[in-house]
Amino acid sequence: MKVIEVVAAIIKKEDRIFITRRSYGEFADMWEFPGGKIESGESQEEALKREIKEELELDINNLEHLTTIEYDYPTFHLTMYCFICEICGGTLNLNAHNDAKWVSINELPLYKWVPADIDVVQELLRSYYK
Repeated sequence: MKVIEVVAAIIKKEDRIFITRRSYGEFADMWEFPGGKIESGESQEEALKREIKEELELDINNLEHLTTIEYDYPTFHLTMYCFICEICGGTLNLNAHNDAKWVSINELPLYKWVPADIDVVQELLRSYYK
C-alpha cells in the first residue's frame, strides 16, 4: 500500500485552537488541522512552515511534536506528524480552505472531521485532560 507522509499544525492561541474546513476533494467541507505533504529533502518542521505559508499565508513558530497518527485510508496509508505551534506573522488568507475558526478544545468533537484528524482530536482531548 502506498504511504503518504504529511504534517499538520495544531495552531494554539491562549485556550483556542485554529481549525480549517477543506474546500476541495473527497473530504470537502470537512474540518482538519492545516498542513500537507512533506517534500523530498524537507524536515517535518520545514514542511509544516512551508505548508502553512502556502495554505494560510501565516508564519508559525514554537513547533512542538504532539503525536504521530498512522491511518489507513482505502487506497493509501497516511503517516501524519502533528505539531502544536503558534502564529508569529503573516495575514490570514484561505488559499486551500473555505472556512476557518478558533475553537476551544471542548468544542473540537462538535465538528465533522477528515477521518485521520479524528485521532488528533482524541489525542488533544487526552493530553488536555491528563
